[in-house]
Amino acid sequence: MRAWKVKDPGPIDTHPIELVEREAPEPGPRQVLVKVLTCGVCRTDLHLAEGDLVPKRRGVIPGHEVIGVVEAMGSSSARFSLGDRIGIAWLRRTCGICSHCKSGSENLCISPLFTGWDEDGGFAEYAVVDEDYAYPIPGEFSDETAAPLLCSGIIGYRALRRSALPDGGRLGIYGFGASAHLSIQIALYQGARVHVVTRSEEARKLALQMGASSAVDVGEYPPEPLDSAILFAPVGSLVPQIMEALDRGGTLAIAGIHLTDIPSLSYDRHVFQEKNLRSVTANTRKDGTEFLELAARIPIKVTTVVYPFELADRALSDLANDRFTGAAVLTMRPTA
Repeated sequence: MRAWKVKDPGPIDTHPIELVEREAPEPGPRQVLVKVLTCGVCRTDLHLAEGDLVPKRRGVIPGHEVIGVVEAMGSSSARFSLGDRIGIAWLRRTCGICSHCKSGSENLCISPLFTGWDEDGGFAEYAVVDEDYAYPIPGEFSDETAAPLLCSGIIGYRALRRSALPDGGRLGIYGFGASAHLSIQIALYQGARVHVVTRSEEARKLALQMGASSAVDVGEYPPEPLDSAILFAPVGSLVPQIMEALDRGGTLAIAGIHLTDIPSLSYDRHVFQEKNLRSVTANTRKDGTEFLELAARIPIKVTTVVYPFELADRALSDLANDRFTGAAVLTMRPTA
């Protein structure tokens, strides 16, 4: 099979990933083999390629927003049938026995595995997944629009929950990429007023078209104090500005797996008056199930830029350089 592997992590324009031939994987017990149809291109894949996230093993295949069909089943596999369309997401496996797993916080498992980091992901023609960690995909979404839901959507949903947004509250979204353009739809559906801060002029236009009350450049402040905020951009220097923009008792949720260093915070300006700073760590399978059901009910509209599978390196470069808005998706189908 054809697959993209992380060769030598470094700046994306030094071509740290390469297209290679690999043996197709075989499903083990309670696993299924998935013929990949599409795979979303996530900022985490970029962090992996550039070395912000150190690959867990050499030559790992990125990609954790995988849509495909079940091609074969391993022994004892019974959850899905041949031909079923399913999704493979970031959370690949948890131990199930640590205190976090037992308490329902499997995203904090002490020995988890992640797709496209610990084990090979979906930048390939085939992938395997433990059937208990795969998702049925709602029929409301095409293969291309479903892919970003599996990370950008699920993580955005968890980040929104972590931000403790009250009913009808005021939400700030910092950075307006794939996760943000999905999260804003949930927040608006729930009656929030949303203010977007992003350096991209095109992204600001999109945010306003989608219903944001305001959209300003980085360095500017929303027109009213915020009850909640989500930081999607991996830029730690934004944290003091966001904390200052919060109203008393407000909460900032940092959604990324990687963040540059946070500058010193002033207790009086940034933390006092019971302001809260929270991180977001992966997600639970319950998060994923809840989000996919909500996404189909709204229904969420996904803005995608589709790249042929052979141009995965270009998709990552375009992501790094903010050359598109919405979510990039690799497709195995021929493109015009």
